[in-house]
Amino acid sequence: MKKCIVFFSLMLLFWPSRAQDVAENRLVETGNWNGLYLRFRISEKLYYYGEHHYRRRNSVDNLYDFVGRMRQWYNRAGINYFYNEYFNVIIGPTLVLNYTPRPGDPDYEYITIEPRIWHQWLFTMPYLGRVKIYHQFRFEHRWRRSNLKGSEFQYTNRYRYKIFAYIPINKNKLEKRTLFFSPSAEIFMQSGKSIVYNHFEDFRVYTGLGYILNNSVTFFGGHMWTVGQDQVGNIYNQTHIIRLNIFINLDLRNPSKVLPNVMMGD
Repeated sequence: MKKCIVFFSLMLLFWPSRAQDVAENRLVETGNWNGLYLRFRISEKLYYYGEHHYRRRNSVDNLYDFVGRMRQWYNRAGINYFYNEYFNVIIGPTLVLNYTPRPGDPDYEYITIEPRIWHQWLFTMPYLGRVKIYHQFRFEHRWRRSNLKGSEFQYTNRYRYKIFAYIPINKNKLEKRTLFFSPSAEIFMQSGKSIVYNHFEDFRVYTGLGYILNNSVTFFGGHMWTVGQDQVGNIYNQTHIIRLNIFINLDLRNPSKVLPNVMMGD
């Protein structure tokens, strides 16, 4: 794990940059992301994992309305293998539907598809008091193109590291009827032929509150702030996103034995 952290740090230090004296920061988007997260236990070690996101963003003429335009349908699936209670991996496909940023403009296609292959390593730390901390490494291989008509697919890779925690509020551990607080921070790097000045794709700070309703259902909501490089390299785009999520965790072998699971995913 230390080698991976060193890798991400070196990418931050040495990506190509433009010779500009002043960096510009700007708010470019507000939005609302709603997610359904699924984990179904198939055998002692294997699970099916799924994510389905309905994402909207602000109107063209109103930066602060959050939901004026459709942004994405985001669908991720995978096979989840639990090596032990401290380490598990996932691998699978993703299909993203990207909606036009300029509704009504005939030069833009209404929807384009973005297929991906992704894999993830998740390290779970032993309890620190009643705080549970996780280290997540995710790698995505993407084929995507602009909604502008005639655009070609570009292949890129994305490398992500996230640290997040769960902190019970009204109980000493995560169990039924627990209200919990969860902060997280995640860095995104990218590479590919089309990536020249913007290897630093994104940095996200996501904080929210969750509630474990029962052994199968958990609710979570919060605010996410992001910042990332524009294609020109010296402009940094910021967004504010309101996120609302439902987590469903089932043991298909015996639903009555399932344990609460509130892993945030993406």
